[in-house]
Amino acid sequence: MNGIWATISRELRAYFFSPLAYIVAALVLVVNGLTFGVILSFLNDPRAGIGAPLEYFFGQTVYFWLVLLFITPVITMRLISEERRSGTIETLMTAPVTEAQVIVGKFLAALAFYVFLWLPTVIYAVIVARHHQVDWGPVASGYLGVLGIGALFLSIGMLATALTRSQLVAAILTFAMLIPVFTFGLLEMLSNNEGLKTVFGYLNLWQHMEEFSRGIVDTRRLVYYASTTAFFLFLATRALAVRKWR
Repeated sequence: MNGIWATISRELRAYFFSPLAYIVAALVLVVNGLTFGVILSFLNDPRAGIGAPLEYFFGQTVYFWLVLLFITPVITMRLISEERRSGTIETLMTAPVTEAQVIVGKFLAALAFYVFLWLPTVIYAVIVARHHQVDWGPVASGYLGVLGIGALFLSIGMLATALTRSQLVAAILTFAMLIPVFTFGLLEMLSNNEGLKTVFGYLNLWQHMEEFSRGIVDTRRLVYYASTTAFFLFLATRALAVRKWR
C-alpha cells in the first residue's frame, strides 16, 4: 500500500507542476463552458422542448464525448512511456514496489486529476439552482457516470502507455482503442441481429449516460465499468512486467 501511495503522490506532483496540466484544464473548462452556454441558449428558445440543462450536459452533446476522447490520451500518455524513454523505469522498478502497485498508483493519480478537471463544472448546477429548482439526484448520478466512464477510458490509456516508449504513440494508440468502445451505440443501431443488439446495448455508453443523466443508476453499468477497468489495468500490469527493461 505504501508503494501505491508513493506512486500517487509522485504522479500528482508531476501533473500539477506541469504547464500541460493547466493547458488541458483550461481547454476542458472552455469547452464545457461553451457547451453549457449553448445548452442554455437552446432551452431559452421558445421553440425548444422542455428539458433540464444538466441532463443535456451529461452525455447528450457531442462535445461531452469529444472532451472524454481527447483528454484521456493526454492524461495517460506519459505515465509509463516517458518513464521508459527517459530510463527512470529502471530506477522505479528496482524500488520496493511491484508492477501492479505502479500501475494502480499511476491510474489513481490520473483518475484524481481527471476528477479535478470536472470539479469546476459543479458551478453549473449551482447557477441553475439559483434560478430554477434542481433535482440533485440526477446531477449526482450524472457525475457517477462521468467517473465510471472516465475510469474505463483511463484504464485503456494505461494499457497503451505501458506498450510503448513514445508519448505520441501512446496517445494515438489510446485514441484508437477508445473509438471501438465509444461506437458500440452506433453498432447497436446498425445491427439487425437481436443477440448482437443486446450485447451492443449493454456496452452502449451513449445509453448509459442518458440513463445516468436522468437519475437512473443501473448496477449493471457499474459492474461493467469496474470489471473492464480492472481487466485493462491487469493487461497494463502484464505489459509493464514484460517490457519494463526494453
